[in-house]
Amino acid sequence: MPDFRMPRKSLINSEIRRRGIYLLPNLFTTAALFAGFYAIVQAMNARYEHSAVAIVIAMVLDGLDGRVARLTHTQSEFGAEYDSLSDMVCFGAAPALIMYEWALKDLGRFGWIAAFIYCAGAALRLARFNTNIDVVDKRFFQGLPSPAAAALIAGFLWIASDNKIPVSDYGITWVAAFLTLYTGITMVTNVPFYSFKDINLRRSVPFAVILLVVLAFVLVSTDPPLVLFLLFVAYGVSGYAYWFWRWRRQA
Repeated sequence: MPDFRMPRKSLINSEIRRRGIYLLPNLFTTAALFAGFYAIVQAMNARYEHSAVAIVIAMVLDGLDGRVARLTHTQSEFGAEYDSLSDMVCFGAAPALIMYEWALKDLGRFGWIAAFIYCAGAALRLARFNTNIDVVDKRFFQGLPSPAAAALIAGFLWIASDNKIPVSDYGITWVAAFLTLYTGITMVTNVPFYSFKDINLRRSVPFAVILLVVLAFVLVSTDPPLVLFLLFVAYGVSGYAYWFWRWRRQA
């Protein structure tokens, strides 16, 4: 996810101040950037299902680059800046352009405004994360993370393309517009979304956890577009559910 890489402010304040360029983590970032660019190109060629899959691949690669950098002790200011720029392409510009080409251009002015709101929301989300990294609770993201927002967009497009649902049917265009606005606005809210950063992958776990992971892979393999989209939707509303639950407890 994009928020795994240490931004510039955090690097300056840390004891490790590396200004070199390390190949391994930046290879993952470059691969993610390529996937985002490929998604845009495929959308221009009306291959929207390929675009959706490319966005999902970019999300996976972006989640790996930061972890690789930390595991190999190759964090750098260059890597952090490069990662943010890659995120803007993969999870900001690409989903907005893909959604506009697929569904929103039929809505005229409202369509491109909705796409711009998403793109601007992603840019503001990334900028705010980079400046607030040292003052927010590490367990939660402030607003919907841009990869999760892009995953919602890509997941909806993927499930519609996989089921051969025309954009003109079942109000797909307006659902696409609502989803674009929802994700764009949610990225700049203060709603907390669980970050999963407190999960220690090096810690031993019960056998049941491994079994659940295997079952999760089996479930996803039964119908990847549908299952992944439902997971993305669940995460996309989890922040509001948690915020409402916390508000009720304090009331």
